[in-house]
Amino acid sequence: MNSAVSKHGSARGRPAALYIFAVVWSVITIIPLFTTILSSFKSNPEIYSNMLKLPEKWLFQNYYDALFGARILFGVINSLLLGLGTTVVVVTVSMFASYIFSRKKYFFIKPLYLLFLTGLMLPVHTAIIPLSKIAAGIRLTNNYFYLILVYSAFQLPQAVFLATGYINTISRELDEAAKIDGCSIFGIICRVIFPVSTPIISTVAVLSFIYGYSELIFSIILLTDKTKFPVSRSLMFFTGERVTRMGPVFAAIIVAVIPMVILYLVFHEKVQSGMVSGAVKG
Repeated sequence: MNSAVSKHGSARGRPAALYIFAVVWSVITIIPLFTTILSSFKSNPEIYSNMLKLPEKWLFQNYYDALFGARILFGVINSLLLGLGTTVVVVTVSMFASYIFSRKKYFFIKPLYLLFLTGLMLPVHTAIIPLSKIAAGIRLTNNYFYLILVYSAFQLPQAVFLATGYINTISRELDEAAKIDGCSIFGIICRVIFPVSTPIISTVAVLSFIYGYSELIFSIILLTDKTKFPVSRSLMFFTGERVTRMGPVFAAIIVAVIPMVILYLVFHEKVQSGMVSGAVKG
């Protein structure tokens, strides 16, 4: 009797603990967003004195400076181009490569797959010097195509790992049925694998887009034309030698994160399911 009561009590206690954890985590997550929004309407002295306090005077000028001084909208557009380009390359290449890794049994498949996975252990910024030398040597500075290839190269190992794990869970009978209908490998991937791989495609797409949209270091090294600066470079506009205007910086951050927030709100369920199925089952 006592054991039954204790089990019942522990079962009731678990949801309560989860709710408490969810509330605490929500507060921890919301406070930085709240302070960023408030700070985007403040002057430097107000920000440094108390970030959680409401502004004494709401400085909408900060948003004007962010939009027209730092040309943040142009930065957002440039970042969207980089993010979308990276997403298309990574999704396309990773899905075709992952199908081969999952379905084919050639002797070189496993070593090649392991070679891809070694990219997960390679620190991205160890390649800054060689990539910058390549760009200077063949005149690819200020070239979006080259920058997209660089971003894609560093996103492919993770994408191949997740996509291969997901495709391993897809029944091979679908492939056989498509072959009977006369589909080539290209047709199987496009007509069978792509439609049933929506969760992992969404996951790979969101991760690749966020990286291409927000990456900073390579954009500093490989872009010198101000008209091609992405949003991460535009945020540096208000940083001077002695003073940084924090109000417009926070305003620019708010404008910059809007596309990523919208993207995640649209695809968050598929991203979560794709991460679980691709990583755990792989």
